[in-house]
Amino acid sequence: MSYGTSAALQAAVYQHLLADPGVAALVGGAVFDALPAGVKPETYVTLGAEEVRDRSDASGGAAEHRIAISVVTTADGFATAKAVAGAISDALIDAELTLARGRLVGLWFHRASARRAGQAGQARRIDLRFRARVEDD
Repeated sequence: MSYGTSAALQAAVYQHLLADPGVAALVGGAVFDALPAGVKPETYVTLGAEEVRDRSDASGGAAEHRIAISVVTTADGFATAKAVAGAISDALIDAELTLARGRLVGLWFHRASARRAGQAGQARRIDLRFRARVEDD
């Protein structure tokens, strides 16, 4: 196992979320690997932290990636954030992503947490966690 498939998985998830009609209907192109400078959109999605564990076996190299994707909004209540989080989950679960390196075996929802964020709790944030198994070429 190596960490070599991580960039390919991230790129595929990013492109998939940008192209998904359900996600695009709610946030447009506001899906970021790194937040742009200046004023942020009212609602946006960011790719976040990742943990990777070796899952190699006799058949070859493999890794389990636990990836984080966050939804942040300043819209009132949690309804907007939950709608976006649901669209992300729908877009990624069982998605057939093509990676530049390696092969995605599966992508599954792991857990989520919703909370108030920002100064005085005026923003809403949902952190989604997914598990992905990737076999290396």
